[in-house]
Amino acid sequence: MSEQLTATGRWAEDTPIGEVRDPGSYEVTEREIVDFASRWDPQFFHTDPQRATSEGAFGGLIASGIHTMAIYQRLEITSRTQEWHVIGGTGIKDLVLRRPVRPGDVLTGTSEIVDRRLEPERRRGLLTFAGQLVNQSGELVLSLQVSAYVHMRPLATPADPTHPTNDREKA
Repeated sequence: MSEQLTATGRWAEDTPIGEVRDPGSYEVTEREIVDFASRWDPQFFHTDPQRATSEGAFGGLIASGIHTMAIYQRLEITSRTQEWHVIGGTGIKDLVLRRPVRPGDVLTGTSEIVDRRLEPERRRGLLTFAGQLVNQSGELVLSLQVSAYVHMRPLATPADPTHPTNDREKA
């Protein structure tokens, strides 16, 4: 490991299966929907409010699904009260976009740890989170499972005061 890990924060072994977190809420604006889609998903029902209303299947402007996923990710990360020792994500599965996200919607997230596979020999664990976003009416707009590797606590070394060999009384 070339990076320096701090002693504080959340490690893979600190994350119990079944832990549920409330990542908070986020209000989506028309400007944000258009700006995001103009750059990353330039389809008229994401970028042109008038055309989305007159020609779109949803009767108005809607957010890109990729944008909705990005909102979930931001809520998940920024809501953490302490640093997690994340190595990196490994994938998303079971992604479902249940209903469109519209300007003015307030999205509220939930996140539950549904699996944890520790790999002590590699000092990491694979965590799987089940996430959801609901709108201000409590209607499900997004559900997914995200997996990421998280570091396990580093092993103590003889130079470390917590190492077992330092428990011996000095003669």
